[in-house]
Amino acid sequence: MADHTFTDANFQKDALESDKLVVVDFWAPWCGPCKMVTPIIEELAKEYEGKVVIGKLNADENTQTAGTYGVMSIPTVMIIKNGKPVQAIVGAQGKQTYKQEIDKALQG
Repeated sequence: MADHTFTDANFQKDALESDKLVVVDFWAPWCGPCKMVTPIIEELAKEYEGKVVIGKLNADENTQTAGTYGVMSIPTVMIIKNGKPVQAIVGAQGKQTYKQEIDKALQG
């Protein structure tokens, strides 16, 4: 399982107020491409443990947060730095794409 489960209730504190880089995978149980992304997100959570908070947000159950950030398609993997989204990767991508964007956000 990924590091964290984000919800409408904890998003402000756990994602926006985090002192670490945060990666949120917006997904839903019925979404086929989301199922392809899940193992990649879990691998990344292990690789970046202690450096980046990586978790999932069920967009069907947490419509307020998904709506606030304009998530229209899932999977969307959003990178949040200092409380602000810096990148949104829409659609299923390979692990290397996510790693590149996380590394770029960590450096920048």
